[in-house]
Amino acid sequence: MQIMETFWDHGDCCVREIQEAFPERGRPAYTTVQTTVNRLERKKALRIVKTIGKANVFAAVISRDDAQRGLIDEMLTLFGGRARFVMAHLIESGQLTREDIDEARKDMRKLERKDKSE
Repeated sequence: MQIMETFWDHGDCCVREIQEAFPERGRPAYTTVQTTVNRLERKKALRIVKTIGKANVFAAVISRDDAQRGLIDEMLTLFGGRARFVMAHLIESGQLTREDIDEARKDMRKLERKDKSE
């Protein structure tokens, strides 16, 4: 996700630029970033947009929203598809605010209206 964040924040990048976007302390090795970028390309999350000398410049194929949705879907799978456990944890930990709940209610109303109109 940190590598994808670099693309979403900075646009097209080569491996060196991605590596340098990490904080100096704890920065992964160039080859580690390169391996991860190549895997992301094979998974169709990134694509090569141009080559400069021997360096490839990559661009994100998937959006931040799509990646976040995918992660949430995977997490819910761990809970048997039941969001109740996740919601309970968010409430108990104080990470779910009143504003979040109000927004969720608005989203639910929109879905209900959409379902009725179909």
